[in-house]
Amino acid sequence: MTACHNDSIEVCVCTYRRPQLSVTLESLASLRVPDDFTLSVLVIDNDTTPSARPLVEGIAETFPVPLRYVHCPEGNISIARNGALDHCRARYLAFIDDDETASSDWLCALVEELRRVDADVVLGPVEGVYDQSAPSWMCNLEIHSTRPVWVKGEIRTGYTCNVIIDRHASAVCDRRFDLALGKTGGEDSLFFDEIHKAGGKIGYAERALVHEDVPTERLAYGWLLRRRFRMGQTHGRMLRQKIGAGRLLSNLAVALAKVTYCCGAAVLGGFDTTRRNAALLRGTLHIGVFMGLTGMRELELYGSGSVQRGEN
Repeated sequence: MTACHNDSIEVCVCTYRRPQLSVTLESLASLRVPDDFTLSVLVIDNDTTPSARPLVEGIAETFPVPLRYVHCPEGNISIARNGALDHCRARYLAFIDDDETASSDWLCALVEELRRVDADVVLGPVEGVYDQSAPSWMCNLEIHSTRPVWVKGEIRTGYTCNVIIDRHASAVCDRRFDLALGKTGGEDSLFFDEIHKAGGKIGYAERALVHEDVPTERLAYGWLLRRRFRMGQTHGRMLRQKIGAGRLLSNLAVALAKVTYCCGAAVLGGFDTTRRNAALLRGTLHIGVFMGLTGMRELELYGSGSVQRGEN
């Protein structure tokens, strides 16, 4: 691990051919820095060629805090995330996506919660921002927003689109993002799941808000179905590893029962578009869980020709 100061934070932005990176960096330039902390920003470019270098180095000339560029090719998001772990010079590493903007108090809220609950990891909410073309049911469900899931009063996994990590925590040290999941997604879910299983504490800061503009292509119902299916696959694969062969059939039966229930809920939803689509998307997630439990290979979301984003 790189030598670092205990009162330092580095914000990492993993990027892949995304022009919105400049808007993300603009929001980071306006951050309020927590008292007694120093701040720096690290951009990890996962493109085959160093396409983001001119943009980042141009912005760095007038950026209010140190801004560094590192090229970590190619088309595998785990390579980029591991590059952040390797090149980070701070004790605390925060992640934000290259199509998001941070609120001015984002880091302060994360650090406040980190200290308040003595956590190793703290997540924040990501709020999807829709334009006028978005259907009302989608806005009602906030389907593009991201928040953690609590299980029996605790958070057991996380995501990298809004998080701060204490790299000195024993549950975090020497942990890596799985390269085998770098094209399918789910590498962040596994990373934080392993931190939790190692005794790490994951907290949540509601005020640490990040916004994400939802582009037109993500308003397509097919995109949402694909995303939900992949999320289910990731959960099913992780569940398969935990339960072993002895409980596989019972978990397959539970997943199938949930699919059936969601299909019934969709029918009962009738003309209520919000209820019907919520049930269909939930059912698609459970189909993904079923397929993940069977060991089906996950959908590839990253790589050549794909639009990269950290998906949990």
